[in-house]
Amino acid sequence: MAMLEIKDLAVSFDDFKILWDISLSVEEGQIVAVVGSNGAGKSTLLNTISGLIPPSSGSVAFLGKRIDALSPADIVRMKLSQVPEGGHLFPEMKIKENLELGAYTCRSKRERKEALEMVYNIFPILKARERKLAGTLSGGERQMLAIGRSLMATPALLLLDEPSLGLAPKMVLHLFEIVKRINKEGITILLVEQNVRRALAQADKGYVLETGRIVMAGEGKKLLESEQVKKAYLGM
Repeated sequence: MAMLEIKDLAVSFDDFKILWDISLSVEEGQIVAVVGSNGAGKSTLLNTISGLIPPSSGSVAFLGKRIDALSPADIVRMKLSQVPEGGHLFPEMKIKENLELGAYTCRSKRERKEALEMVYNIFPILKARERKLAGTLSGGERQMLAIGRSLMATPALLLLDEPSLGLAPKMVLHLFEIVKRINKEGITILLVEQNVRRALAQADKGYVLETGRIVMAGEGKKLLESEQVKKAYLGM
C-alpha cells in the first residue's frame, strides 16, 4: 500500500479546470518529484492534498485513509505537513516562536522539545539565531525556517512547494542537500519544483505536469535522460 495514493483527481475554479485526472503514488521512504513549468498546476496539486482546495472529483488517500474531505488541521494531525511556496512566515515574530507555531499538534512538552532538537540539528543556524526576528533572515534562511516549522509537526510525509524559488545557486545546492538529509531522517517527501534538473536527479520517482495533466512518469534519473524532458525543460 502506498503512503499517498491519488486517483483520477480533478480540480476546478468556477468553470475553469486546473487539474485533469491526476493519478500518482508516493511510497514510504521515497523522494517523489512533480516538475513542470510555472502555471502547470503543481501548487494546486499540493494544496488539494493538504485540504486547502476541495477536489472536483477523484480521491486522495494517505496511509490507507481518504483525506480529500478532511480539514487541513485534521490532515496535519495525521502527520502530513506542507511547506507552502514562499514560506509564509511571521516576520515580526522570533525564529523560535515561528517554529513553535508548527508544533501545535504535539501532545506534550517532551514531543515539542524533541521536535525542536531535531530541527536545530538539521538547521543549526536557526538555533544560533532563535531569538532574532524572522524578518531579519536572508532568503535561504527563511526557507530553512519554513521547512523547520513544518518539521515541528513531526510529519511522516512532507510536501515541499517550490523550495528553491528565488534562491542563489549556491543556496539551491545546499537546499537540495537538506532535502536529502530530511529524507534520511525517515521522512517521505513529495517535492514540487521548477528546477527540473535538480529535482529529478534527487528523486526516486518523478512526474511531469503540463497544463494540469501528467504527461510523463518514471524513475527520476531516467526522466532526465528523456529527449522530451531535455528539450522542454533543460534547453538541450
